[in-house]
Amino acid sequence: MPATDITELGSQVRSLPPAEVLQWAQDRYGDRVAIASSLGPEDQVLLHMAASIEPGPRVFTLDTGRLFPETYDVIRESVERYGMPIEVMFPDTSDVEEMVRAHGVDLFRDSVAARKLCCDVRKVRPLKRALADMDAWITGLRAGQSPTREALEVLSWDETNGLLRIAPLASWTEEDVWTYIRAHDVPVSALHARGFRSIGCAPCTRATFPGEDVRDGRWWWESPEHKECGLHACGAKEAHDASEGAS
Repeated sequence: MPATDITELGSQVRSLPPAEVLQWAQDRYGDRVAIASSLGPEDQVLLHMAASIEPGPRVFTLDTGRLFPETYDVIRESVERYGMPIEVMFPDTSDVEEMVRAHGVDLFRDSVAARKLCCDVRKVRPLKRALADMDAWITGLRAGQSPTREALEVLSWDETNGLLRIAPLASWTEEDVWTYIRAHDVPVSALHARGFRSIGCAPCTRATFPGEDVRDGRWWWESPEHKECGLHACGAKEAHDASEGAS
């Protein structure tokens, strides 16, 4: 999609409340748009908003095989609460087996390249399968989440997957998210009450300490500019370089 088209579309939705952005996306793309949910606070806010849309948008999540038990609790609670199915995408078994045989089960500790390979196998490739029949996807990204996301807009072109990326909460703060969650009793992971502000795979996530940024508990052994898994910031070349660097 040309940059001029993205700019024009963005001008239509930039000032809309997130719930109206979701409705706009559903009206425009129908069953060719979906919410990609990590079951984090932002995604749970989007799920709550989407529950009032008829027909409801598709929702999917990525099960890497290394999630916290509490994340599965959120899936169950959300399906029961909203009556919306959540499609679960898994990594290819042969890809995981090949990676682990070659690099070990905890390769992500060895180098940034090895960690990105693990993310590529467990997250990026399943995401590509989930998005194969989509024209757009909806994420809970916020500009304030990390240095790699500061320039985030409500609409952007996802070069890696070749479709529109929609971030209804782009301008929201972490406080905005939690104010909404408390006001609407949105189900969230029990880990948040234990100091986990951003939750991913269990081996790569810890609670944050006072004064730390929201994503400091993710891959805490890496520098901030590297803290992306490939779903949002990495282009095709970077994903390829990660795979090559870990071999």
